[in-house]
Amino acid sequence: MKTRLLNMLIAFSLFGQLSCFSNTDQLQNEKSDFKIIGFHLDLRVQVMKPEALKSIAYELSAFGVNTLIMEYEATYPFESHPLIPNKYAYTKEEIKEFIAYCNRLNIDVIPLQQTLGHMEYILRHDRYAQQRENQKDVSQICPLETEPNKALFTDLFAELVEMHPSKYIHIGGDEAYLLGKCNKCSQKVKEEGKAKLLADHLKMVCDIVVSLGKIPVMWADIANKYPDELSQLPKETVFVVWNYGWSLDRFGDPEKITKKGFEVWGAASLRSNPDNYYLTRWEYHFNNIRDFIPLCRKSDYKGMIMTSWSTSGVYSTVFEDEQRITDLIPVRHVYPISGFRMLVAAYAKAMTQKDGLDIEQFIISYCDDRYGFNKQEALQFWKAIKGMPYKVVNGKVDKHIELTVRILLDSVRQDQIILNNLVPEKNAEEFEHYRLMTDIRENYLAFENIETFVNSQEFKIDNIPEVLRQLEVILEKDNTIKARFTNMNKGLFYPEQIKEENQIRTERVKILYERLKKNRN
Repeated sequence: MKTRLLNMLIAFSLFGQLSCFSNTDQLQNEKSDFKIIGFHLDLRVQVMKPEALKSIAYELSAFGVNTLIMEYEATYPFESHPLIPNKYAYTKEEIKEFIAYCNRLNIDVIPLQQTLGHMEYILRHDRYAQQRENQKDVSQICPLETEPNKALFTDLFAELVEMHPSKYIHIGGDEAYLLGKCNKCSQKVKEEGKAKLLADHLKMVCDIVVSLGKIPVMWADIANKYPDELSQLPKETVFVVWNYGWSLDRFGDPEKITKKGFEVWGAASLRSNPDNYYLTRWEYHFNNIRDFIPLCRKSDYKGMIMTSWSTSGVYSTVFEDEQRITDLIPVRHVYPISGFRMLVAAYAKAMTQKDGLDIEQFIISYCDDRYGFNKQEALQFWKAIKGMPYKVVNGKVDKHIELTVRILLDSVRQDQIILNNLVPEKNAEEFEHYRLMTDIRENYLAFENIETFVNSQEFKIDNIPEVLRQLEVILEKDNTIKARFTNMNKGLFYPEQIKEENQIRTERVKILYERLKKNRN
């Protein structure tokens, strides 16, 4: 009875009312032929409240998800290494309750602990300085610091195993771009090659996992680039081929891994680079879901994971002096997961569609079910959120020389009109996320348009008053955006986290405003 009551209390999902599910949303009696139907939660910069995690798990379970990969990073309450947990770290009791809750939903929770790259949150500390591959870019561990590495990962894995009954541990292993760069590693590469350097390190890590009675899982990109020595890894090791819309051999031919007899899972994404607060590539991610899942099925992959990245994992280092690190600033934040229910639903639907997802039909059905839109309204909505999802780099529209920032700005303003004219009959809170994303992009492009002008030869001191007035308009709009963002995500994040997320979106605006204000006529 208590469990049912808890489920009912949590059932007011971050994505909308769970009672509004329909056949278009849930797998229900439709079956997927993948044994692993997974979802990846990235807690590196957007740390969700414990009850929010339960709410997300509840909804994912209703969509048919049976596996969660938790990238805790510094939110895990390691006791053997007390410098690692950050100010948002969960308690062990919170972790225990969350895993128990997921188990009641028949969701397996797999912990992810990076063991090669993306280790800034550990290597930033002096205690681990010896293990860095590079003393300036502290993202990667040196694989030849074997003894301290083995001791570290034995400690961390032991604590993860203590809390997680899953038979898997994910050891990361992706985007290790510094591999072989330090003096010791470069010498080994000369003598034995990068494949040997990589495989020796991965074998050490995997052996620790196996010794604890678990199966190692890892991202496949770096292993794909240097596959020659992978046969020395434990035969039960699982590789996850992640592909976010590019050619299958971008990191090397995945068949080199499958031919060695390893189990392989696939991974698509609903938030990935270059998505950020100002840019969401809806059509790109829909296409990724449509195209990659059937390809994984054809390749006989045993599982699928939907990844959801809150940041790129690249950090700007703030140094106190030439050597000492003060802080690490994430270079990219993405709109919170609260705004992406539609892509989760598309993923769930695609897992049962052997021929691939019919995107337009899915949009029409989803909009009918969730918002009460007719076909024409659904297609207007689809046109508006697709928009023109292009980056702006140094005042230019990236890779689109025929476009200008002004054209992008005018386009997103047309999208705003469409979204504001559409009136959902239900799930208005979910729909408001699309409007907010679009309003954030419009305000950002308005600033980019101003910045393009002030960096041109036409900008003179006489233009400053008008530029300041326009910047004030942007800041006023942002105050409204902040209030809406806070209200819509107060159940997801802690107040301080919301404050941080709200602050980053207008830092450049404020800096330019204060600079020009000094030169006001």
